[in-house]
Amino acid sequence: MTDFRCALASLTDGEPLAGTAPADPDVLLVEAPGPWGRDAVADNRLPEVVRAHLASLDLKVFLLRRPDGGAGPGTHVYRARATATGFDVRSAVLDHPEDLLDLDLDALAPHDGPLWLVCTNGKRDRCCAELGRPVAGLLAEHWPEGTWETTHLGGHRFSATLLALPSGITLGRLSTSDALAACEAVVRGDVPLEWVRGRAGRPGLEQARELHLLAGGDPDAELVAVPGPVRRQSCGDDKVKGTTRYEVVDG
Repeated sequence: MTDFRCALASLTDGEPLAGTAPADPDVLLVEAPGPWGRDAVADNRLPEVVRAHLASLDLKVFLLRRPDGGAGPGTHVYRARATATGFDVRSAVLDHPEDLLDLDLDALAPHDGPLWLVCTNGKRDRCCAELGRPVAGLLAEHWPEGTWETTHLGGHRFSATLLALPSGITLGRLSTSDALAACEAVVRGDVPLEWVRGRAGRPGLEQARELHLLAGGDPDAELVAVPGPVRRQSCGDDKVKGTTRYEVVDG
């Protein structure tokens, strides 16, 4: 069991990607260089008062760090809120992490340019580190300001996985041989279906319906959520859990 890799098991089984993007409609992204623990928001190098503040917020929090281990100047903060077509992304660079305590999250400046958030927290899942970090390093060569390693996006068994903002397009099963082309497609406004998990910020069924239509499916067809196989979903957890897949209703 020590050699188990959830991403390889998922790929071998042909587990569908559609409808598996994170559904959180309101996300806060905070730069936190250095190592992260399994529960990254609680276990990181931010001051204790900042960690407590982030844990108290009524929105999803992801931590960020640069692929090369660099930090500063300042602490980058982004807030992304779902819209009808993707996310509205706003940002600030704080002098000190403690400035988060008094930061008005509704008054951040609009952010221009793509963000590539690659899940790499190895303490949460080995596949995220082993498969995500090379992809993050590659993308950073092309988008040095827009590329970040991030904490748990969900679905580490689809590593390397990436959330693209502002589109919300979430990609999975990326490698260094295809990640750049997939991201360039997103920049063009295309949806690279081979790697797409869905558009984040909306329910899984809605994600799957969009992908069905983009693939040329019948617009009048009804999609439903059905139970998928019970499976081990993480390298770091022996427990098995139910999965969900989305299928077209016959008739």
